[in-house]
Amino acid sequence: MKNKKRWLALGLVGIMTLGCFAGCGSKSDGKSADGKGDSSKGSVYYLNFKPEQDEQWQQLAKDYTKETGVNVTVVTAASGNYETTLMSEMGKSGAPTLFQVNGPVGLANWKDYCYDLSDSDIYKELTSDDYALKDGDSVAGIGYVIETYGIITNKTLLKEAGYTPDDIKSFADLKKVAEDITNRTSELGFSAFTSAGMDGSSDWRFKTHLANLPIYFEYQDEGINTTDAIKGTYLDNYRDMWDLYINNSTCDPKDLAAKTGDDARNEFLNKKAVFYQNGTWEYTQLIDGGLTDDDMTMLPIYFGVGDEANQGLCTGTENYWCVNKDADEADIQATLDFMDWCVTSDEGTKCMADDMGFNIPFKKAQESQNLFIKEDKQMTEDGKTPVAWNFSTMPSEEWKNGVGSALTAYAADQTDANWDAVVSAFVDGWASEYKLANE
Repeated sequence: MKNKKRWLALGLVGIMTLGCFAGCGSKSDGKSADGKGDSSKGSVYYLNFKPEQDEQWQQLAKDYTKETGVNVTVVTAASGNYETTLMSEMGKSGAPTLFQVNGPVGLANWKDYCYDLSDSDIYKELTSDDYALKDGDSVAGIGYVIETYGIITNKTLLKEAGYTPDDIKSFADLKKVAEDITNRTSELGFSAFTSAGMDGSSDWRFKTHLANLPIYFEYQDEGINTTDAIKGTYLDNYRDMWDLYINNSTCDPKDLAAKTGDDARNEFLNKKAVFYQNGTWEYTQLIDGGLTDDDMTMLPIYFGVGDEANQGLCTGTENYWCVNKDADEADIQATLDFMDWCVTSDEGTKCMADDMGFNIPFKKAQESQNLFIKEDKQMTEDGKTPVAWNFSTMPSEEWKNGVGSALTAYAADQTDANWDAVVSAFVDGWASEYKLANE
């Protein structure tokens, strides 16, 4: 099978990933969350994609085991290493019973391992079939969280700089405000943007989430939802936004290769910057770090394209739960029961809404108190058009890595030649990676 061949090629990578994985905050020891589960009832092994919710998943697993007696193990992959970790784990005995893919491209690699969820209780709980990931007539995955990202903004600092969020309704507005803050940084005591870190814990914000914008607008022009050859129509806008981020931030652009996601968050928490590109998943950590709803808002990533006054936030999902059809029958049923409990029980839905800050697309979902989710909902009700998550159509992780490397090199030396390398990674890399993935 294709995945087994890829395991051989990625064996060393997988070993290295798991070595880091063991030292990067994973809390699992191969047992149930409290070590007291009843193995006769089957067991659950969840390979979690989201490091920022690891603590909450560990607690939820422990609570479920206490309530039901079923072993639940949660292992969290290091940021940026989910795919190689999944490949390594699927090659072992005792493979994950519950894993995730990011959409159609991810499903292409893993569809042979996906249990058909058509008759499952959790599928019946979805509020819309739009959140089901299908392979023909089979339901291969269930979208378990709808998320939103944009430019998280400290309103308090923005006011100190002499502006309000209402002053920013376009890319031109954002550029004007950011550059003014930069010109007065020594006076104000803060910068416009947090560092656009390009290490593995942060680069996905730009090689994936920011890169979604030129893809989205091109798809809108072409009337398509995927392609084997991206044109790069809006890569000049991508450059403009990247330039704005890296030249109006807390650090020299040459230092970005070593900057982390924690660096960016801490800069925002410590009031060193007004703007921070990230998403709804950051809300709990920002609140726990001392900020309040009164301090924050989320602005769209204005891109200088289309009807910016009516542009909304970037909203969608790349988080689809899949059940390993090769697991023992008892473990499959235990996994299905755990998934259903997470999205229907008071304890599960409260944890996902309040502790994880998730907006989940299920009938018994509790309304999230996450400020950014509420703002996205209000913008949509006001008629603003959300920007769809088209990055699930990116042809491969290698494509993202190529774009990320080129962005980093350009940040260190902002020449036209180095931007041409970004364009080549984006356009030529898309064509070659798509062909490779679909041969």
